[in-house]
Amino acid sequence: MIGKHLRRVPGSLRSLFAPLFVAALLLGCSDKLNLDNYNQLKVGQSYDEVKRILGDPTRCDEMMAVRSCVWGGEQRGIKVAFMGGQVALLSANNLK
Repeated sequence: MIGKHLRRVPGSLRSLFAPLFVAALLLGCSDKLNLDNYNQLKVGQSYDEVKRILGDPTRCDEMMAVRSCVWGGEQRGIKVAFMGGQVALLSANNLK
């Protein structure tokens, strides 16, 4: 859907708008990327419970029955690994 709209923008402007759009998406979910919300996460919670607290993840990958999801990015964010649909591991980086 994003690509469809960016195709209408001239090439020189497209290279400017694409990174700004991605940054805006990340900033939009950053209000939930805080220490208080991270402290609400517990081993054993379901994906839906985590999603209610943090919103939609930035990305999820699945390998060998482990679903790893990231909210935010490498510089600032929360990583959660789900096994059997439940939180197995949690980590956070640069939360306030």
